[in-house]
Amino acid sequence: MNYVATIILSIGGIVLTIGDIVMKKWVNTDKISTFIIGILIYVVGLIFLAFSFKYENIAVASAFFVIFNIITLSLVSWLYFHEPLSTYQIIGIVLSLFLLAYLELTC
Repeated sequence: MNYVATIILSIGGIVLTIGDIVMKKWVNTDKISTFIIGILIYVVGLIFLAFSFKYENIAVASAFFVIFNIITLSLVSWLYFHEPLSTYQIIGIVLSLFLLAYLELTC
């Protein structure tokens, strides 16, 4: 994968994770302002995804973006919210990393 695309997608994935955290806060507080902030953060994350398409295949970029978000969100859920990860979730994360490697080799 192009290193520029990797950087762009990693930043976008982190921004998307922040959006997910804000949305979890919105669920707990039910404030419309928190919801709007969460949506705006999501849009910023998607802007990074869109820019990555200049450097990387759309399928690989989208897969990397989503998988990076899932991994960072899983870590935040586990470390910050103290939500346990099941064995199946951990296996899914590991398999998704293999998927990224496969997509990079074939696309």
